[in-house]
Order: sequence, then C-alpha cells, then structure tokens
Amino acid sequence: MKTGKHRLHKNTIAPLAASVLLALASSAAAQDASPTPPPPNNAKNLQAVIVTGTRAQNRTDSTSLSPIDVIPASALQSTGSNELATALGRLIPSLNFPRPAATDTTDSQRPAQLRGLSPDEVLVLVDGKRWHTSAMINTDGTIGRGSAPVDLNTIPLSAIDHIEVLRDGASAQYGSDAIAGVINIILKHGAQGGSVEIDGGQYQRGGGRQWLGSANFGIPLGGDKGWLRISVDDGHQDPTNHGGVDVRYPQLGEKQVFGDPSISQHNVFLNTQYDIAKNVQFYAFGSYHERDAISDELYRNPYGYPKSVASLLDAIYPGGYQPLLQSHSTDQSLVAGVRGTTEGGWRWDASANYGGNRVSLDTIHSANYAFLHDFGYTPGSFFDGIVSSAQQAADVDIAKDFSPGWLPNPVTLAFGAEYLRETYSIRAGDPSSYYVGTSGVSGGAQGFSGYSPVNTGSWSRSDVAQYVSLETNLTDKLGTSIAVRHEDYNDFGNTVSGALAARYDFTDRFALRASASTGFRAPSLAQEDYSQIGSLYLTPSNAAPGVAPGIYQTGLLPVNNPVAQLLGAQALRPEKSRNYTVGAVFNPIDPLTLTFDVYQIQINNRIVLSSTLSGLNDPVVVDYLAAHGIANVAFSSAQYFTNAVNTKTQGGDLVASYRSDFGNHGVLDSTLSYNYNRSQVTSVAPNPPQLQALGLELERVSYRDIRGLLANSTPRSKLIFNENYAVGHWSFNGNLTRYGSFTAYSNSSYLLNQIFSPQWVLDLAGSYNLDNWTFTLGVDNASNSYPDKVIAVNSTNGTIPYSEFSPNGFNGRYYYTKVIYHW
Repeated sequence: MKTGKHRLHKNTIAPLAASVLLALASSAAAQDASPTPPPPNNAKNLQAVIVTGTRAQNRTDSTSLSPIDVIPASALQSTGSNELATALGRLIPSLNFPRPAATDTTDSQRPAQLRGLSPDEVLVLVDGKRWHTSAMINTDGTIGRGSAPVDLNTIPLSAIDHIEVLRDGASAQYGSDAIAGVINIILKHGAQGGSVEIDGGQYQRGGGRQWLGSANFGIPLGGDKGWLRISVDDGHQDPTNHGGVDVRYPQLGEKQVFGDPSISQHNVFLNTQYDIAKNVQFYAFGSYHERDAISDELYRNPYGYPKSVASLLDAIYPGGYQPLLQSHSTDQSLVAGVRGTTEGGWRWDASANYGGNRVSLDTIHSANYAFLHDFGYTPGSFFDGIVSSAQQAADVDIAKDFSPGWLPNPVTLAFGAEYLRETYSIRAGDPSSYYVGTSGVSGGAQGFSGYSPVNTGSWSRSDVAQYVSLETNLTDKLGTSIAVRHEDYNDFGNTVSGALAARYDFTDRFALRASASTGFRAPSLAQEDYSQIGSLYLTPSNAAPGVAPGIYQTGLLPVNNPVAQLLGAQALRPEKSRNYTVGAVFNPIDPLTLTFDVYQIQINNRIVLSSTLSGLNDPVVVDYLAAHGIANVAFSSAQYFTNAVNTKTQGGDLVASYRSDFGNHGVLDSTLSYNYNRSQVTSVAPNPPQLQALGLELERVSYRDIRGLLANSTPRSKLIFNENYAVGHWSFNGNLTRYGSFTAYSNSSYLLNQIFSPQWVLDLAGSYNLDNWTFTLGVDNASNSYPDKVIAVNSTNGTIPYSEFSPNGFNGRYYYTKVIYHW
C-alpha cells in the first residue's frame, strides 16, 4: 500500500502539477501580450443566472453575494458514478460522502455532509422547493449519527440540468435545515433534446458489478404552450466484500461479508410546464422511486451459540450464519403550482408540495434464539416493521423590482409565506421478530430486532412561516441583501432568523464579499418520536446481585417517554446557529477565476443521541422509577436525543478555474478546489439533575461523539484537481482527490484511537463522440488506493479490516463503460 501511494505521488501528481504551472505560465504570457478582443464564447459572457440564495433575476455565480457552486450535468456525468451524492462528493471539496458498511440501512441510504456538519443541517431543494427527508434515522456509530437527512440518491442524474450549492447559512431565506448551506437541484426543462444511456462496471476485486439504463426526453404539449419531460432509470449493483477471517477461528475461513450492499432501484421522474394564460404558467414535477437493498450484518459463528439452543442451531446453521437486513424503500413526491407576472411587474408563485418515504424492513437468514428455545423452531425470516415520513407544504412567493429615484439601481423586494406539515409513523413487525420469552436466552431477530408495539405510533406537527427580503446594488460597486424569516412550530414555538450580505467590486476583476446570518434547525419528528426498544429476560442465575429477575427493556426512548423524562430527557429545542463568511473573487484575466472564502459556524443546542445510560436495573434506579409510577416496566439501559452540545466550525474554501484554448488543438479546463474545516465541541451540558441525584456515573455524551463524530472523524481537508480536455471527437477527464487524515475514537480507551493517513484517489475517463453517440471508458480509483486498515484490536477479531469513516470507501479500482445516444 505504501509503495502504491508513493508511486501515485511521483508519477501522477507531478504531471498534473506541471499542468497547473503551464496554465499559470499561459496566464502570465497572456498578461504580457498585447490585449486582444475576447472571443465570442468568452466564459465571462456566458455566466448562468443563479436562483439559489437570491430573489433577484440578474445574479450569476461570479456576481453572487455568497459563495455558490454551479455544477452542470456534464460535470456530474464525468465522474463515472450513477449516484448523485457520490458525484457531488467528487466535485465539491466541502461535501463528504463516506461509504459505511454493516450499519443496518445507513449503508443503503447514506448521508452526505456539507462543511463537516450533520447531514440534516444542509437543506435540499428541487427547482427551489423543499425536498422531503428519509424515514430512516441513523442510530449507528457512523458519520451523521442521529440524523434523518434527505436521500439524495433518489433523484436520477438523467433528470438534472445543473445543481447550485450555496455554501452559506440560508435559514432566513428558506427556513429549517439550511445551517451548513443549500443544495438546489435544477431539473431539465423544455421539449427539446433527450438521451438514452447504458452504463456498466465492476470493481477489480471484491465484486460490486453494476449496471444502469436510463432515458430522458421531452414531449411538446399544445404546440408551443408547454412541455413534459420524462426521466426513467433502472439499475442494480452487486454487493462488495472486503471482510476478513476471524483470527480466533481460522478454520471457518472468511465468513464475514463487509462492503457495499446489494441494491436494485427503479426511478420515474416527471417535469412539466404549460401556459394557461398570458404570463401565467402551470408547472408540476414529481417522482416515484423504489429501492431494494440487502445489507450484511455481523456474522454469527457457531462457537458463540447459546448452550441451551446450540444443538438446534447447529442443525439449522452448522457453520454459522450472517443475518441480512432487507429494506424496501418507496419514495414519492409531487410539486404543483401556478406562477406568473402581472402587468405591474409583480412576480408570483403559489405551489403545493408533497413528499414521502416509506421503508419496510425484513431480517432474513437469521434466527430468534428465545423463540427457538421456547417453541423448538425459529423462523429464518422476520418482518421487522415499517417506518414512514412525509411532508406537505403550501408556499406563496411574491417579488418585484422597484426603481426608487434615490437609488442608482433597482431594489428587489420579495416576501412570502409557507405552511408545512410533517408526519412520522412506526408500524410493528411480526411478534417473532421481537419475541423475548422468559428463558433468559437472547430474544429478537438476530441482526435487527423488529419494532414491537411499544415502539409504534403516528405523529405530526405543523409550521407557519413568513419571510421578507430586500436586495440591491446601493452603488454600482456595492451590492447588498437583507432577509428576515419568522417560523411558528406547534411543538416548540417561535424562532426568527436574519441574514445580511454585501459585496464590493473594487474593479471589474476583483471583489470582496461577506455575510452574517442566524439560522436554526427544527428537531425532526424522528428525533422526537423514534424508538427502538428491545427486551431481555434476566433469570435468577444471570441477574446481577440485588437485581430482581424479569424482563428488562433497553434501547432508544423518545423524549416524551415517562422513563426518559425521569432520566433527564427534555422536549427538544431547535438548534440555533450564527454564520459568518468573508471572501474574495478575483478574475485577473478572462480565462482565470479565483474565489476564496473563510467561514465560521457556531451552533448552540445541537441535537445529539445521548450515551447509553446503563445500569438502570440497579435497585436504586428501580425504586426511583417505581416511586414515580413506573413499576410495571424495568430498564437495564436507555438513551435518548438531547440538546447537549455547542459546536464551532471554522474553515475555508478555495476554487481556481482556468480555461486554455488551443484553437484547433482543443480546449483544456483546469479546476483546483480545496476545503479545510475544523469542528470542535465548545461545551457539553452537564448531566441532568435526575442522573446526578441517583449517583450514577454516566456521561451525557460520549468521548467518541465529542472528539470524533462531532469533530475529527471526517477529513479536515479535501483537495480536488480536475482536468478536462476536449479536441475534435475526443474528450478526456482526470480527477485527482486528496482526502485529509481523520481520527476514529474509542469509548473504551484513548489507546484504541487511530489516526488514518491521507488518501489520494485518481479517476480517469475518455470519451469518443460520433454523430449522436458518445462512447466512454473510465476507471475510478485508477491508482487502486485503499485507506489504512484498522488496528487489530478494532478489527472485530480480524473480520472488519476497514473503518466505516473512510471518506472514499474501501472498494479499490473500478472499471466502467458508458454508451449514450442523444438528440
């Protein structure tokens, strides 16, 4: 591994660095040469108007008041990935998209981070409308623990025209979740053009063969009055496997499957627009997505079978077994509205928005030991239950450009209101999936125990919001904007957010920009109401001294649960943030653009999953609960969500792009982008007085969360260097990414902490265009780079050799091909 990394640094980085020097030399030569008129395709004259973070109609990414990335569909296609989040992660250094494995459904609905913050602290919009979140909440010890964010991979690449990523707090413009920024996915519009694409590929080792077929096309409606665009895709990926041999039982061979899950998915996305009157349009877009995933759980070896059922299990699984978690996710959405412009210049938009996600869970190739003990047999498959979430929204947005005589430029006034309703529900699984019995043998389906009736319920809440914003250029050089938004949630009350941004253009080629804002994130219904409570029967022989035999429950309690409240849980409050950004935009010559922005994000009352509060079957705790009316249910451990920490994130973003036009010899686009961010927990709330009174030595938030998941378990730096060269029928793309080091922390001992080395990953692709056809061959991770292996003591006896925090996964080299027919 070390040799391979050294070879990459010597043989790959050097030529690419030489390309940068060549570009800079070309820049210097251009400055020394006599000035010539810019060509008709000058990039400065082709800047697309942006719609994210502004209500004005004339802002471009190069004139924006806040840092924003505009990513065209061609850039997404050039990454070699069919997953939207993976593609974004390869293009945006401030976005992190790790690939955890053996983490229940987190490996099939993987969360993405922006600027090192929680995945649910970035707002996702589609054509400017709030997108719904996933029903699954991440309760494993992985990046994004405790979050239920948007599943970006439900949106097909074939439906996307471009993406605008606002790297700044935007709660004053859009409401909850926009603390880290906004990802606005702009769909393809119009009846013209289309494509059909077939992709296929496979990793060099470890499996992972995958294919995808997709199509996108437009249909005119009513002559030139409207259009309908249809996007469909269908694909499958085989699992990958990089598990190891259990060092305790080498005679079993390699049994643990550890890697990406098996996934099959199907997608339909519709987008339409129709002119129903002069300057009045009806529009709608919606999607239906299905995903079937099978994720590997931890292998159960035959030497670990409970003695009381070992002979019965040997007859079923003589060599041990690996439970599998099968999830069936359906995701659907529909946005419909009417927009127009009045004769007086008022722009208005009224829309309704529905989106929902439903995940049905089954544990297969498994067993319930307690069920087997009591009834002499066990099902091999278990229906575990269903989790569902949905949102319904109604929005009215109004804007107008005014030209007061005392200002040199128009003022954009925008205001509007939103009604938002959210729902969440949990349905119980089959009794066999959570059966415990009274034998003391472990109960519940091995791998993922089903939801029992004590977990189930349906919850909802509503929110009414109003906002107003003003944006103008106070002078020809000074642009400013101000926004205020008020929200009223029926579960936690009111909150107000504000934002102020300014930009001063000293010349046509150099500008400074800055922004300050407050923001918030409402606790999700999943964080307020999700529970996964299991049970364990303690017999007289295995109960601790002083602990009465009986059924004890353990697991995650909702904050309104009486036991959770007696242990210190409180109603969740919104997270509150203060965002500051200062940056510069420099365009020394037409082909070269540089932007640099530094930022600080302070978040108070951050919502995290508490440590596991163990030892609750102590007689002191049992008597305490009984004195408060909790006598019929006992607990051995519990955890809950809590506003426990304050954090501070500081960092910077650098983006440099240069276009070299060689005339008949082609065009070379070079981009260097870099992000550095450092998060730290600045304070932790003390233990609730209830725990203090009980004398329990319990941590409210664990060391691993404070030092790792909330701070240092994602790379502090990420560098992306991209070269795209097009000449004649050919185009070539190279993408070199450096992921900085990160640290995995252990709750057991600081001696088990591990610092992982930086990792370089090189992606290469070449395409040939023939008439309406494009043929592509590519290789991701051409250098076949792997992250460091975990130290032996953290490897689960050798079966799990890689960290789930690895920012690029651990699958190695991937070969792929694409064939596209477009018109």
